Amino acid sequence: MMRTQNLLVELFTEELPPKALKKLGEAFAAALVESLVAQGLAETNATVANFASPRRLGAHVVNVLARAADKPVSNKLMPVSVGLDAAGQPTPALVKRLAALGLETSAAASLRREGEGKNEALFHDSVAPGATLAEGLQKALEAAMAKLPIPKVMSYQLADGWTTVNFVRPVHGLVALHGADVVPVSVLGLDAGRTTQGHRFESVKPMITLRDADSYAAQLRDEGAVLASFADRRAEIVRQLQATAAPLGLKPVDDEALLDEVTALVEKPNVLIGQFEEAFLEVPQECLILTMKANQKYFPLLDAAGKLTNKFLIVSNIAPADASAVVGGNERVVRPRLADAKFFFDQDRKKTLESRVPGLAKVVYHNKLGSQGERVERVRAIAGAIGNEIAGKQLASQARQAAYLSKADLLTDMVGEFPELQGTMGRYYAQHDGLDEDIAYAIEDHYKPRFSGDELPRGNVGICIALADKLETLIGLFEIGELPTGDKDPFALRRHALGVIRLCTENALPLSVPSLLDLSAKAFSSACESQQVVEKQKEEALSRGESFAHLSVKRHVSDETLMKVWDFIYERVSGLQREQGFSTNEIESVLALRPSILADIPRRLDAVRTFASLPEAPALAAANKRVGNILKKAEGEVGGAADPARFVEDAEKSLFSALGEIAPQADAAFEAGDYTASLQKLAALKAPVDAFFDTVMVNADDPALKANRLALLNQLHRTMNRVADLSRLAA
Repeated sequence: MMRTQNLLVELFTEELPPKALKKLGEAFAAALVESLVAQGLAETNATVANFASPRRLGAHVVNVLARAADKPVSNKLMPVSVGLDAAGQPTPALVKRLAALGLETSAAASLRREGEGKNEALFHDSVAPGATLAEGLQKALEAAMAKLPIPKVMSYQLADGWTTVNFVRPVHGLVALHGADVVPVSVLGLDAGRTTQGHRFESVKPMITLRDADSYAAQLRDEGAVLASFADRRAEIVRQLQATAAPLGLKPVDDEALLDEVTALVEKPNVLIGQFEEAFLEVPQECLILTMKANQKYFPLLDAAGKLTNKFLIVSNIAPADASAVVGGNERVVRPRLADAKFFFDQDRKKTLESRVPGLAKVVYHNKLGSQGERVERVRAIAGAIGNEIAGKQLASQARQAAYLSKADLLTDMVGEFPELQGTMGRYYAQHDGLDEDIAYAIEDHYKPRFSGDELPRGNVGICIALADKLETLIGLFEIGELPTGDKDPFALRRHALGVIRLCTENALPLSVPSLLDLSAKAFSSACESQQVVEKQKEEALSRGESFAHLSVKRHVSDETLMKVWDFIYERVSGLQREQGFSTNEIESVLALRPSILADIPRRLDAVRTFASLPEAPALAAANKRVGNILKKAEGEVGGAADPARFVEDAEKSLFSALGEIAPQADAAFEAGDYTASLQKLAALKAPVDAFFDTVMVNADDPALKANRLALLNQLHRTMNRVADLSRLAA
C-alpha cells in the first residue's frame, strides 16, 4: 500500500480584497482537492482545511499520495473485420493505428478480442502510470487559481521586469509541503519552498521556516502572530467582542457580513473599546450605526433595550502594551463621520417631506416608465385602491397620503449619503413633520420585505403601499420587457413577487391576484399625462436645451403582460412552497386550479397533504385522473348534471346517490374555508366510484345513455376538484 502524507499549499500575497476573502479561501481549497481527487492523489472524501488571511490563501489536505496508483487502460481500436485479413494478419489500417500508439506491428498478436460476429472488436490493454504529486499538484494549482471567483483581476510584472501575469493580487511566495518534503511546483514565476511570512508588525521573525505540512497553523500562530484559519480568526473576534462588551452590560450589533469583512482585514485580532460624545445620540441610531459599520468597520454597542450607546468596539490588527494611541486615533477618525451624519439630519429637517415631492418629477425612474414623480402617482393610485378593498375609504385615504410621501426621502442629504436608509429616514422626517404614526411607519415599511425572512409592514397602511410598490414595479417592468433571465435579475423582480406573496398570505388578505393586477394596470393609464401633452413638453424642453428624460407617455398595460406577471407570481409560489417541504405533486395539484386568493394556497396544501394520507386517496386520485381523461376525449359539450331517470346500472345509481349526499357536504365545507374537511368528505366516494368503473361502460352505444354517464362523471369531477386537482396526486 502506498504511503500517504498530509499536504500543505500556501500562496503568500499582497492584501486581498476583504469582502471576497472568505469565498476565495473556500474556493481555492475546494478546487485544489477536487483536482487531486480526480487524479487519484487524494481520497474522494479527503479532509481539507482552508486558510485565508489578508495576505494568504492556503489549504491543508489529509492523506495525499506521493504518486497515484497505476490505472489499467483499455483502448478500442477497430472491428476485427477491419483490423485483420482473412488469414488473421494485421491489415494496413491496424498497422497504422498501432504505430499511432507507438506500438510495433508484432503487438497485434497480443490484442484482445471482444464481442461476437460483426460486433467483435480489437482492444489494446495497457497500464497507465499514476501521476506523481509534483505533476498532479502543478495541474491542481493551475486549475484552482483559474477557478477562483476573483472580483477583479490585477495585472503585474514579475521580477524579471518583462513578464506580465494576472491574479487577484501580486503573489510573493509559494509553499508546497508533502509531509516535511517540498513539492517542486511553480506558479506566477515562483518556485515552491517552505518559508512564509507572519504578521507585518508582530511576527517574532521576518521569515518563518515551516517544519512540515501539519505545523503550518501552529507555527504561524506562535512565530508569526497570525491566525491563518478564517473560521478560527472569526471565532476569536466573536469571543473578544462578547468578552469586552459583557462587563459593561452591553451587546455589539449583530452583523454577519461586517464580521466576515473585519475577519478578512486582520491577522491577529485585538478588540478595543472606544466612545464618542453623547450629543451625537440625538441623530437616529440607524444613521450612526450605519456610518460606524460601513465607513469605519466598528461594532456599535447597544444596551439591553437595543438602544445605541456612545461606545463602540474596534477590531485592531495590533496589540500594543499601551492601546490608548490606537483607541484615541479611532475616536478622532469617527468623530467627523458622526458630525456629518448630524449635519445631514439637521439640514434635512428644515424642509418637509411634502415640499420635496415635486422634485421627484426631475428624478428619472426608468426612461420608458418616466420619473419617480410619475411612479409615485401610480403607486398612490394602486395603494388607495387596495386600501379601499381591504377596509374602505379611511384606509384608502391614509394609503394615498403615505404613498404620496413614500419616495420623498430620496431627495434628502442623508439618503443621498446612505441609500440603505431610504424609508427609514422618511419615517423620521414624517414624525418630525407631525404626521400620524401610521403614515410615518408605512413610509418606512413600504420596502418590506426586502429579503428572505425579513419582517412585514407593521400596519394596514404599510401593507397597502408595500403591495402597491411591488405590483407597480412588476407590471411596469414586465410591460417594457425587462424580465429576469437565468440568474440575472437586475431589478429584483423575483424578490418583489415573493414580497407580494408573503404580504397576501401572511396577512390573510382576501384579495384575488386578477383583481390586484387589474387595479394596478389601471393606474398606469390614469396616472400619466396624455401623449400629445408629453410630446409638446418634450419639444419645449429640447428647444431650451434641457433634459426630457423624466417625461413619459400614457402607457396601456396589455393583457399579455398581466398574464405573464400572474404566471411569474405563481412560479414563485411553487418555489416558496417547495422550500416549506411540500412535494411537487401536492403543489401542482393546488396550483393547477390557479387559486386566485394567495392566502388560500397554504391552507389548500395542508388539506391536500392530509387527504393524501387517507387510505382511500390513491384510488380516488387514480379515478380522478381517469375521469379527466374520459372527459377530455368526449366529443361535443358534456352536460352539467345527469338525469337519474336515464340510469340503467345499479352502480351509476349508487354513485349518483352518493354524490347527492356527499357533494353538498363537501361544498359547504369548501365555502366555509375548511378545505381539509371538504377533501375528507370525498373519502366516502371511493366505494361507489370503484363500483362504477368496474361495472359501467361509459362509452355506451346509446348516445343518450353515454351523454348521461358523461354528465355524471362531470358532476363527480367538479365535486372532487374544488380544493385541488386530485389527479396530480396519482402515481
